[in-house]
Amino acid sequence: MNAPLALPLPVSFAAADGYLLKGTVWRHPHAGTPPRPVVVINPATSVRARYYARFAAWLNGHGFDVLSYDYRGIGESRPPSLKGFEAGWIDWGRLDFEAALQYVAAAFPGQPVQVVAHSVGGFLIGLAASSHRIERVFTMGAQYAYWKDYARDRRLGLLLKWHVAMPALTRLFGYFPGQRLGWLEDTPHGVVRDWTARHPRFEDNWTRGRLRLPDAERAELLARFAALRGDMLAVSLADDEFGTVPAIRRLLRYYRNSATTHLHIRPADIGERTVGHFAFFHNRFEHSLWKIPLEWLRHGRLPPGAPGEVLPPGH
Repeated sequence: MNAPLALPLPVSFAAADGYLLKGTVWRHPHAGTPPRPVVVINPATSVRARYYARFAAWLNGHGFDVLSYDYRGIGESRPPSLKGFEAGWIDWGRLDFEAALQYVAAAFPGQPVQVVAHSVGGFLIGLAASSHRIERVFTMGAQYAYWKDYARDRRLGLLLKWHVAMPALTRLFGYFPGQRLGWLEDTPHGVVRDWTARHPRFEDNWTRGRLRLPDAERAELLARFAALRGDMLAVSLADDEFGTVPAIRRLLRYYRNSATTHLHIRPADIGERTVGHFAFFHNRFEHSLWKIPLEWLRHGRLPPGAPGEVLPPGH
């Protein structure tokens, strides 16, 4: 592993509604020529930013500045109590990720902005008003958890766990007590509501009170996805029960003005039995999988001999 060129430094920055978010920056001590990219890491739902720290340090060792951060309600950005705390995916996207983009624009002026996004982090990109500033995107298993896209042989178990047990426990506690169950982090009830929504198009899932979002607000959200023009590489793993091929394609259709590439990898392609939805960013894959985002972020292309196959867009 290349040694990081900077020590990780804690940072904080406020979203537009004043909520304070916490994160970590790996920043090179000297300006680059040409300006080096700064990479923002968007975590998966209820995964703490610290899980991506080794990957962030590795990117830093390969010449990038990096920001990782926790969404509101998660990790270092958690309030004293989650009971009754209101936060959902829309807040994570149009407030928290937008705040991260505003932070790097101010702290790294003139540097190209790139994004590495895991799971729902790839969906949140399209909710931010500043998504048009992003030069390049890499996503892993990016989707928004439409239940019919779950892997067919795992669907019933996933529905019982995430769409029955999780919302029931959330109603009981006022938030999802994921830590004590070993099911991810404790999670705000608004995120649980969004995860367990039933419509195949995300914009049909959100309501204000009991009323569907007004058409103008729905149209504004969709326009933000269309504003992203940076190239995107979306990776899916064949044994990922959430980020299936239909799930990846469903999300990519929203980024209609971005040139998207969908790379589908089987664990056997890299000599592994399993990788799944969560393991890509574990450092045991430094020499097999991490070269894919590195080459994409550097040059906007797949590395020579990349594992897997590039799939057609699908409809």
